Amino acid sequence: MRHVIALDVGGTGMKAALVGADGTLLHEERRATGRERGPDAVVETILGFAADLRAYGEEHFGEPAVAAGVAVPGIVDAERGIAVYAANLGWRDLPLRDLLGERLGSVPVALGHDVRTGGLAEGRGGAGHGTDRFLFVALGTGIAGAIGIDGVVEAGAHGSAGEIGHIVVRPDGPECGCGQRGCLETLASAAAVTRAWAAACGDPTQDAADCARAVDAGDPAALRVWADAVDALAAGLITAITLLDPRTLIIGGGLAEAGETLFTPLRAAVEERVTFQTLPHIVPATLGDTAGCLGAGLLAWDLLATEVSV
Repeated sequence: MRHVIALDVGGTGMKAALVGADGTLLHEERRATGRERGPDAVVETILGFAADLRAYGEEHFGEPAVAAGVAVPGIVDAERGIAVYAANLGWRDLPLRDLLGERLGSVPVALGHDVRTGGLAEGRGGAGHGTDRFLFVALGTGIAGAIGIDGVVEAGAHGSAGEIGHIVVRPDGPECGCGQRGCLETLASAAAVTRAWAAACGDPTQDAADCARAVDAGDPAALRVWADAVDALAAGLITAITLLDPRTLIIGGGLAEAGETLFTPLRAAVEERVTFQTLPHIVPATLGDTAGCLGAGLLAWDLLATEVSV
């Protein structure tokens, strides 16, 4: 049975799958990255995981994978197959596509940015299915986005399209790791809400999920923290809507797990800011933490289709 290898590499863990031509997940597996052992160990863990998946496919499906797709965090040059920079993994200019290709017996390998890859899956088979123009926004430790046009995610001229987390929404706001002040992700990411709520309640063990529960319980301090984050998020989203005019706005990531605690005030806050813009449908992501794997599989199948057509 023809299949591809799909790898979704995170800061501490990896999700992987063997994916059939119809998008079916034939086999799923997870492993730790081994980040505590250093960048070289992480690379070797990824290569070893991919090789094990290849062997599994050959044993159970009668043939090895015909291609592989891998999604990684940080800055990615997909065209050259290089993980340019990933602070949490210690990478700089890592030729991951070539390394994987060599380990897997010279099969074609597609490399993608983790959020754009997850957005690709959400756009084609998740919350954006059937939508010609969508914007996927992931609210996690940081904030990043994927711009979808007719089933394809736009990477940009230099591989950094969709970095909505670095739109400045509060010029006098907190300093961001990118060097600016008041970036959206410093105010409205799950990490930002965690910091603000831990400070407001005086308990450093509290996180964004705890804040959402406190909002549901009517806690005044939690309501203030949540309102500030929603206000900043709406400001960033209205800028994106103005520039991109998406038909559907898909919100995923850890903060979106709060459900209507987030979506009800967010929809209202965005609608209040709309003047001439057309308000998109604002919907939650549906694929959860499988989006990255599914998207990596799509990258691999797309790569094969491109090679056949050339």
